Amino acid sequence: MRGVTPTTTFALWLMLGLAGPAAPALSQEVAIGGTVESLLEFARDRNPEYAAMQAEADAAAERVTPAGALPDPKFRMELRDITKSGDQNPTLSPSRVGSTRYLLSQDIPWFGKRDLKREVAELEGESARGRALGTWSDIAARIKTSYAQWYYVHRNERLTREILDLMRRLERIAQARYSGGLAALQDVIRAQVEQTRMRSELVTLQTEQHHLHTRLNALLARPPEAPLAEPERLRPLPAPARLDYATLAERVRARNPLLASEGSKLKAAEKSRELAYRNRYPDFTIGAGPIQYQSAVREWEVMVEMNIPLQQSSRRSQERESEAMLAAARSRREASSNQVLAELAENLVGIDAARRIEALATNDLLPEADLTYKAALAGYENGKLDFATLLDAQRQIRQARQDQIRAQAEGQARLAEIERLLGEDL
Repeated sequence: MRGVTPTTTFALWLMLGLAGPAAPALSQEVAIGGTVESLLEFARDRNPEYAAMQAEADAAAERVTPAGALPDPKFRMELRDITKSGDQNPTLSPSRVGSTRYLLSQDIPWFGKRDLKREVAELEGESARGRALGTWSDIAARIKTSYAQWYYVHRNERLTREILDLMRRLERIAQARYSGGLAALQDVIRAQVEQTRMRSELVTLQTEQHHLHTRLNALLARPPEAPLAEPERLRPLPAPARLDYATLAERVRARNPLLASEGSKLKAAEKSRELAYRNRYPDFTIGAGPIQYQSAVREWEVMVEMNIPLQQSSRRSQERESEAMLAAARSRREASSNQVLAELAENLVGIDAARRIEALATNDLLPEADLTYKAALAGYENGKLDFATLLDAQRQIRQARQDQIRAQAEGQARLAEIERLLGEDL
């Protein structure tokens, strides 16, 4: 390289070394937070609660093979007559004792018990997977709801600042009229009091934003003060035709993670009851092995062993326990189904109400409040209305806008709950 001195080269390398590590960190800081989709994508790979439930589901799946496997075989060796009727000192050498018996045995459960144990383990694994999916649905719903609240608070803060600027202009109008002897000093004071109240509301809104910011970072497994991009937009609400109760109720029964988990538990309880009744039959042990005399094997033997199920009172108690557990699983699934369907109906009504409130605020309240404010402002400037009427008109505009964004956030929260019940996005 011509014209480049060693000092210049060193400076360039130093600048690249300082700038290099900072660029990825900066890009990561502004990568998420603008949309709820970016938050969900980030949380799916990093939320520790969901990762723990996935690990538990993986662990439950690994229990299937051991549950259906035969027990490990046993090897047994017996040294008989280690003193040869007192002719020698005790010894443990197989070639010097009277005889050595070797036995290789295998425990074999009654027919069908291994299959039942494997099926119970498989159903428990399915239940664990359902719980993991339910955990993610809960986390996703919390992220969606927190994002909607964050959007509402952020827009409310922006609205409050706009109204604060408006109040400053009204204060200047009141001061001008007071200077001309057309209004009382009380009008100026009222404008200043209203501004102070709005500044207090801004402090409250900023505090609430901080709480929501911290809550979202906790769900994302990030430090509490890690930066998030400002919320840009909310997801569009589904069309009313897609929010039919009968259709969604059928989807909830088929796909809700909680109901799927409870269904697997119910089937596992049925298999456990069947296994308890199979315990009325004995288990077996079979074995075979040679008998060694000095250095030669001269005999072979085969053995069969079985346990005798005489403790009937114990087994009847186990059977009654399995029946009670099955009844509990049925009742728990029925209760979960009733609760889920009730929540679905409640949230469907809630999302419809939020949609209608938003439409009323957008199409009726805001235009009417805007006309009222313009008329009140003109009347105050002409001396036909007092300042209190103008303040009321300004408050109506703010209330209408707050109702609008509040209804939008409420609709998003209801949508998040419906998707949590479905276990998937609409």
